[in-house]
Amino acid sequence: MHGFYLYCIRPQTVKPVEIVKAISGEEKVCVISYDKIEAIVSEVDLNEFGSEEIQKKAAEDLNWIKEKAQTHEEVIEQAMGKGSSNIIPVIPMQFGVIFKSKERLEETLKDRYLNFKETLEKLKGKQEWGVKVYFQDDIFRKNIEEKNKQVLSKKKEIERLSQGIAFFVQKQIDEIVEQEKDKDLDRIIEEIYENLGTLSFSQNKAKLLEKDFTGRTEEMILNSFYLIEEPKLAQFQKRVEELKEKYHTSGFEVEITGPWPSYHFA
Repeated sequence: MHGFYLYCIRPQTVKPVEIVKAISGEEKVCVISYDKIEAIVSEVDLNEFGSEEIQKKAAEDLNWIKEKAQTHEEVIEQAMGKGSSNIIPVIPMQFGVIFKSKERLEETLKDRYLNFKETLEKLKGKQEWGVKVYFQDDIFRKNIEEKNKQVLSKKKEIERLSQGIAFFVQKQIDEIVEQEKDKDLDRIIEEIYENLGTLSFSQNKAKLLEKDFTGRTEEMILNSFYLIEEPKLAQFQKRVEELKEKYHTSGFEVEITGPWPSYHFA
């Protein structure tokens, strides 16, 4: 028994979806249209992709889920034309949206047509970009210690003290540095987020990712996404580079990626 796996919704276009493989492993996707929108789908075996089977595999075979989720994302990126000069707005679906029949899918397209069409109109001529900021604690602390007048004063004081008393003064220095760190971090995060927000149509913050997920030694302190009108994209990218240069010596790494399917604005 076969069903239809749904990747995304996009405006009707003559541009084909060129893919290496679909979620089933076959090299084929289909387009099912309704009025001025179309669904990007591929046929799947419900014995393998039924809801119970997917839940079972999610619990027993993480590599299977990881591979299929990656394929899901790759098909959506192909559908939006990532890597080309013509980005097509898409409404990406979450992993695992499956319809048991073509008729049920067409019925959904009909029932939600106005919502889909309105969202695609909002996304037209815009691109989603992500900006992540990573933080090197040791560099940031060193900057505070070298510039904070209170810290510098106490460091001079330590030079005249016995080892026992100096220990307590060093504790005071550590507390000052920690307080300044918290205050400056919040200020810098908001400055970057709001600065870039002035060039975006819409913006939001996403959940911070752990080091195990990012594969980096630095801590992530900002995970933000911006919907950018295409005429402003070059200016936005330039602003990111300016912020990257401004904060690099203070221990911050600013990373920009995109364009992405509009998960955060669709």
